[in-house]
Amino acid sequence: MKIWTVCALALAVLAGPAGAAEPRKPGEYPPTADSIPQPGVKKGKLIGPLEFKSQIIAGTVRRYWIYVPANYNAKMPPNLLVFQDGQRAINPQGPLNIPVVLDNLIAKGEIPATLGIFITPGNTGTEHYPDGLGPVGCTGYACTGNPNHRAPEYDAVNDTYARFLTEEMLPEVAKSYSFTSDPMKRAIGGTSSGAICAWTVAWNKPEAFGNVISFIGSYTSIGYKPATATTPVIVGGDTYPGLIRKNPIRPIRIFLQDGANDLNNEHGSWFLANQQMLSSLQWANANADLKKVAGPRYDVKFEWGDGAHADTHGGWLLPGILRWMFSPK
Repeated sequence: MKIWTVCALALAVLAGPAGAAEPRKPGEYPPTADSIPQPGVKKGKLIGPLEFKSQIIAGTVRRYWIYVPANYNAKMPPNLLVFQDGQRAINPQGPLNIPVVLDNLIAKGEIPATLGIFITPGNTGTEHYPDGLGPVGCTGYACTGNPNHRAPEYDAVNDTYARFLTEEMLPEVAKSYSFTSDPMKRAIGGTSSGAICAWTVAWNKPEAFGNVISFIGSYTSIGYKPATATTPVIVGGDTYPGLIRKNPIRPIRIFLQDGANDLNNEHGSWFLANQQMLSSLQWANANADLKKVAGPRYDVKFEWGDGAHADTHGGWLLPGILRWMFSPK
């Protein structure tokens, strides 16, 4: 059954029989059973927070957590899931609650053993990562307490963060835990600017990550800086639809999610930007088919909801997305 069919059925169940419940409000996506701790399910180990100081992104300090599945076996390297804004991704009161999702899906055999790495953006001007960023009890998107180097890392259309991740962060984790080197058994994800960051990593390093989870992605002009007399223009994420159309297809599988009530401000329209991404990915495939171009095609699924700039809809979809990306074929 397709992911969007499951979602439609779930919404129908939530609404109940006619007149039996209040109408569902836009943006309401209650967590599914897969996002809630279940009795009898073996829990993986969440290690952290750990601190890391990057040399590639100089002057930054960040935190990260490692999720080690209950069935971890170093001799059988597990799949890998990397998620940006790690402090929000692991929040037990938040809508993503990814460690619990992994516990439940792995226990049911619906995805293989999967190692998780949840990374915060970097923070500058401090020797150690400041306490109080991303409070545990905070569930709304606006109260995340973002580190101060988030936008320069996540919204940049270059390979700096991809190099940090593949040359520094993954080797650091690999000192203690094994994980697959197969890009199609690796996924990278995020929400908002974390989503465009995930796409940028796969775009620059498809040999490292073949799957992208993109929730309310900021494919907008946040990173744009106009040219000056001494510096060239710096492009923003709104250039990606054109880059996708004019570059060879990468072997990437991506799930795009956004809501009709997402942001619309000086940086752009988030909902329109995500639709532009989808259109470009689909056009690239169709054009390659028409011209009989050999090579990969983008593997794309999407879900448009009625939410605002929040993680709620993405959290609701996440179990189905992981099944699609990681379920044994």
